[in-house]
Amino acid sequence: MRHVITALVQNKPGVLAHVAGMFAARGFNIDSLVVGRTEDPALSRMTIVAVGDDRTLEQVRKQLAKIVSVVRVRDFKDVEYVERDLMLVRISVPPNRRAEIVEVVNLFRGRVVDVAPQSLTAELSGPEAKLEAFIDLVRPYGIRELARTGIIAMQRGKQSDKRSGHEADQG
Repeated sequence: MRHVITALVQNKPGVLAHVAGMFAARGFNIDSLVVGRTEDPALSRMTIVAVGDDRTLEQVRKQLAKIVSVVRVRDFKDVEYVERDLMLVRISVPPNRRAEIVEVVNLFRGRVVDVAPQSLTAELSGPEAKLEAFIDLVRPYGIRELARTGIIAMQRGKQSDKRSGHEADQG
C-alpha cells in the first residue's frame, strides 16, 4: 500500500541524511522525498512516499518519530488530504505539430513555459496520477527531459458544519 508520510523536522544539517538512512536501514525504498521550509524558519517539512504493508510502515513511522530532530510525524493513510506534484517536461515536437501538444497541455491545465524550434517545455502540477497520464499521452512524441519535484501533501482544512453552525474537522 502507498503511504504518504510527513515529518516536521528541525531545520539543521544532517537531518535529511538521518531520515533517509533510517528508511534504507530497514530496506525501504523511498518513492518520493521532498523537503522544504515551513512558516517557522527553524522547521522543515519532509514529505515521504513509500510503498509497503500497513504494519511495517507503522513501525517505520514509529522509528521516525523517535529521531531527536523529528518534531512530529503524520501518516495520511486515514486522513483526507491534498497532494500535488510539479513537473517540467521538454517534449520533441516540430512546429507543424506544436498545436497538438499545446492542446494536450491545456487539457491537463498545464502551461507552456518555453518554446524552441524542435521542442517545447510544459509545466504541470497535480496529483501523481494526472502527471503520469500526461506523460503517457506525450511519450509517443518523444520526451527529451523530465523533472519532477515529488509529492507534497497537506491535511485538508476544517469545513463548516452547516447543520449545527460549528466547524467540523474533516480529517
